[in-house]
Amino acid sequence: MKLSRKNGLRASAIGALVVSGALVLSACGSDDNSGNTDGGKKTAAASNIKCDGAKGQLLAAGSTAQKNAMDLWVKNFQAACDGVEVNYQAIGSGGGITKFNQGQVSFAGSDSALKDEEVAESQKICKGGKGVNLPMVGGPIAIGYKLNGVDNLVLDASTIAKIFDGKITKWNDAAIAKLNPTAKLPATTIQAFHRSDESGTTQNLGKYLSSAAAADWKYDPKSKAWPAPGGQAANGSSGVATGVKDTEGAIGYFELSYATASKISTVDIATGAAAPVKATTENASKAIAAAKVKGTGNDVALSLDYTTKAEGAYPIVLVTYEIACDKGNKAETLPTLKAFLNYTVSDEGQKVLSEAGYAPLPAEIAAKVRAIVPTLS
Repeated sequence: MKLSRKNGLRASAIGALVVSGALVLSACGSDDNSGNTDGGKKTAAASNIKCDGAKGQLLAAGSTAQKNAMDLWVKNFQAACDGVEVNYQAIGSGGGITKFNQGQVSFAGSDSALKDEEVAESQKICKGGKGVNLPMVGGPIAIGYKLNGVDNLVLDASTIAKIFDGKITKWNDAAIAKLNPTAKLPATTIQAFHRSDESGTTQNLGKYLSSAAAADWKYDPKSKAWPAPGGQAANGSSGVATGVKDTEGAIGYFELSYATASKISTVDIATGAAAPVKATTENASKAIAAAKVKGTGNDVALSLDYTTKAEGAYPIVLVTYEIACDKGNKAETLPTLKAFLNYTVSDEGQKVLSEAGYAPLPAEIAAKVRAIVPTLS
């Protein structure tokens, strides 16, 4: 997350991210809390988690982009803290923010920062305070596809915009062929999949297309709802990934972990750099290094640069926030909320992210969030 000097956060911090290959935890739903099936890793992780009075049930909802990370965090936290249940519903960022602003959940996960009107709405629930954006994890939005005989595919912002807007309908279209001169592109009809639910993933893709292909994508970049006509809708990132995996000629967008889990081919993006850029957590980190902090006080909202042409920088990225009240949290759930968020942003919580295909926060951003969480009241 490239951050302004004004905020004392340097891109070099991001560059120091230790990001490994995108691996998806395959057993994060296991009920075995003994730690015997993972070589003791979970026991070690649990021993470092501070429960600090956590008790009972903590309800949360939102982003499907962070579901794989959240599953892992919840598993480890519950293993460490007896009698605690964290229930996270992956219903999309829009749904999570709605539930948060209706007082139905203690925090929401969102792939985009709260809008001004959403902050205003949160003040009704956060008595004496407001909802704040706490970045917790970053990563790439992959453009996945299924096209027999085409193992490598390059697209740029313009072609992606025209595909999802229904302006390019065949895989052997001249614009795609120009970017892939050696590929044997079939005349197969393109089946474009998009999210049916409101989503920060959709919003981040829209911001990328609006920034990098302004002439071809005329829709509101702030919209969490899919704006273009046509295409096939599916619920959540998992639904879009399943649609792409099961449909010849399909293309869709979802977090890299879903592509990895389903063995879906992903598009390399031509950004204007010397070579097209692959969707990897490391390449996404290079693009996130172009971000700036736009939030003030306890709000750590970030502004991403979707038009970066830096070598090896993958431009379609998102940062997932946990949204919570800075003041006015419910007394009965506040200790559990703070303990859980303290864990997710801790060194221990951040280290496990690469196992699930995400990029951990840079050290200075993590430190800023760590200083804020204990002040929630």
